[in-house]
This record gives sequence, structure tokens and C-alpha cells, in this order.
Amino acid sequence: MVKYFSCAGFLKSSWDQVFLAFWQRYPNPYSNHVLTEDIIFREVTPDNYPRWAEKFLPAHMAQKAYIIEDSVVDPRGRTMTTLTWNISHACVMSIEERCVYRVNPDDNSWTEIKREAWISSKLYGLTRAIQEFGLARFKSNVTKTMKGFEYVLAKMQGELPTRTLAETATVKARETALAAKEKVKDLASQAQKKQYV
Repeated sequence: MVKYFSCAGFLKSSWDQVFLAFWQRYPNPYSNHVLTEDIIFREVTPDNYPRWAEKFLPAHMAQKAYIIEDSVVDPRGRTMTTLTWNISHACVMSIEERCVYRVNPDDNSWTEIKREAWISSKLYGLTRAIQEFGLARFKSNVTKTMKGFEYVLAKMQGELPTRTLAETATVKARETALAAKEKVKDLASQAQKKQYV
């Protein structure tokens, strides 16, 4: 049994901008779970279909998960289709994703994204729980992906805020802690003065 998920969304940027941002999407503060992205093979084909599908990385590494992404770009039709699947931990859970990026038909200055995912597991008795876990994780990663895209697009267009939301929260927490520490020192100093009076 396979769990299916589908969603659609928009990026308020042109397809050309999204296409460029796609290749520059890491690193970004919303995808800390992505350590590196390596291009293993790239080919321009007349029919726009790649002719390779190799599974060559070790699947037994517990601390890392390896993902393969196959991207097909049609510059004339202004579409990009990505197919992504995990090769690590596939015996426990397999997630296959298909994303289609195209010009939004209602506003050609925006990009439409249609995302589909198929989540499966062959662990008897745990299949449903693993699929639900995988779906929740997938949805969380989709949110991070969209925030990351917006971050990279803003960075490319020179509209990046000086701090991300997470950085702003960290700075604010440090400032609050420092102010509290100073307040405690003042109260301790005042209490000490009262003892001697």
C-alpha cells in the first residue's frame, strides 16, 4: 500500500528566476538538514529525457540519508520536472517525489509548483505508522523548501533582510537574557546595600 500526497503552490517570482534559484537553493537557513548537494551527472538530450538511473551510494549509513534527484528542464516550454527518491533506508520507508515548476497561467510573473509524493513501507505491522510519520516529515520539509526558495530568491534580488526570523529571535533572546542578568545584578546590589544600612 502506498500513501499519496499532492499539493500545489506558487512562488511570486518568474519561472526564469525560480529556475536559477533552484540551482542555488543550498545552503539556506531553512534547510539545515541538507548537508551538501552534488551534481553527479548532467546531460543535454534532444528529447529532454535523461538516460541514466544508477543506485551507487551505500544505503547502510545510519547518520545520513542519500537522495537522488533527476531534473528535466524544458527551456522552450518553460517547465522543470524534478523526480526525487531516497536510496538510504529504502527498506524501511521509500519516498518518491515529483515536482513540476511552470509559468502560472493566470500571472506569468509567478511560478506554479505542483508537488506529488508517494510514501511506502514494507515493514509488516508498522506500514501505516511509518507512512504517517513519512507524510508528516515530508509536509514539514515542503514548508522548509518553500521558505528556502523565498530566501534564495530574495537573496538573488538583493531584497534579503539583514537577519532571518530565526536569527532575529536568537538575538532578541540574547538581549532579553542580558537585560535580565543586569536586572538581577542591580537587585542584588540594592539588597546588599540595604543589609549594611
